Amino acid sequence: MERSAEAVVVDINININVEKYLGDIVQVNIDKDYTPWYCLKIEVKTPSGKSLEFPCYSWLDKKEVKIREGSVKVTEDWNTDYMFGYQFLNGCNPVMIKKCVNLPEKFPVTHEMVKGFLKRGLTLQEEIKEGNIYITDYEILDGLEANGTSQNTQYYLTAPICLLYNNKHNQMVPIAIQLSQKPGERSPIFLPSDNEYDWTLAKMWVKSSDFNVHQLVTHLLKTHLISEVFAVAMYRQLSTAHPVYKISSISEAGIVELMKRAMETCTYKSMCFPEDIKARVMENTPKYYYRDDGMKIWGAINCFVDEVIKIYYDSNETVKKDLEIQEFVKDVSINGMMDSEGKKFPQSLETREELAEYLTAVIFTASAQHAAVNFGQFEWYGYIPNSPSTMRMGHPQEKGTVDLKHIMNTLPDRVCSRTVLETVWNLTQVQKGERFLGEYPDMLFTEQPVKEAIMTFRKKLDELTDSIKSRNDGLTMGYCYLSPNKIPNSVAI
Repeated sequence: MERSAEAVVVDINININVEKYLGDIVQVNIDKDYTPWYCLKIEVKTPSGKSLEFPCYSWLDKKEVKIREGSVKVTEDWNTDYMFGYQFLNGCNPVMIKKCVNLPEKFPVTHEMVKGFLKRGLTLQEEIKEGNIYITDYEILDGLEANGTSQNTQYYLTAPICLLYNNKHNQMVPIAIQLSQKPGERSPIFLPSDNEYDWTLAKMWVKSSDFNVHQLVTHLLKTHLISEVFAVAMYRQLSTAHPVYKISSISEAGIVELMKRAMETCTYKSMCFPEDIKARVMENTPKYYYRDDGMKIWGAINCFVDEVIKIYYDSNETVKKDLEIQEFVKDVSINGMMDSEGKKFPQSLETREELAEYLTAVIFTASAQHAAVNFGQFEWYGYIPNSPSTMRMGHPQEKGTVDLKHIMNTLPDRVCSRTVLETVWNLTQVQKGERFLGEYPDMLFTEQPVKEAIMTFRKKLDELTDSIKSRNDGLTMGYCYLSPNKIPNSVAI
């Protein structure tokens, strides 16, 4: 069967009657012949009228296929300012937002512009001092070459800046957006009070930029490729084909430049979760569940690693004398991170505490951090207008020029959208036989003290899973990407 991009879409309706209530439907099993066919999704409507969606977006080649239920979180209220802001805290890319300590000169927002959106009776500068103003800046994209060859379509890029406000209800909402790094008449600051289409498109441009930074920097570089550096160094010292390339607005040359820029900001300390939260001044931000759960996971991993290290190393001196560990760390810095002077990554470890933190960062990055930025992709990117992967028209350079047709002509076309859906759906699937955080092959550790440390670790992770579930039960929209029972042991896709 030829896999043509111009396939005919056919709806097939099947009625199934059951004698009694079967409980929640969490999976659909398809038993078919061996003829391959492409399945977009399966929709199930229960007798009570509830509709469930089981997304597939892939070719079905096997006789028996199992499809889990999936839901896109944002289809109903994707265009609300609250949902827009919420995703910077708990969406796919919760690492871009930081507290605004001082407004940058390149983003000349004034109190007069935003006073109608500040609800505490304070000026903009007073809100900044109170810690209620946040910012996301996509300067890393500035001047990059856009992809002009994919699907024979010219795509466009920009480097927006977005100001956000934590309001009296502890909702993170946008209050100003500039769609370039250079202020001026051709780069207006868009506001929630502008006409609906201007404001909607401005938010789309921010989310499109966020999509590209997420896929290529937060996800690919800072979990997959960074983890590979440690894996290669470990293989050498202790006895980039990836689907996201298909869905980016950025050209091949632009991707190379983006990676170079991102590597300049990549340091060992930025891999340490508590340090990253502190650097972005996000310690006390309300409803930042990524931070809350991440800090607990980091702490649990660190306690486990520290306990195991003390079993094998009886003093700091034994760490210093472990030539394999020292060469491993040096190899990562010099050959992996190209940091010959050791300014960004250490080239030696002096104490057991330093070794514990180092290994915690490696484990956390390949497990928890990857889970946080990977497994929510279909839920957040499955509705294309919420996070457009590509933009087919340039960003507006004046207000009042955008209408619905303009927006539709800017958003990705059908072919690109389908590619995105296929890719993010496949990326969010758990692999067969996956081992989750705390699960290790029995033959890996034989010493009884280590086995006991693993059991303690697993118990702590179980407690965290229960705690997160209890918290989520009281939320309108739960955050589960860092629930330990959903975190694979390492990057697997």
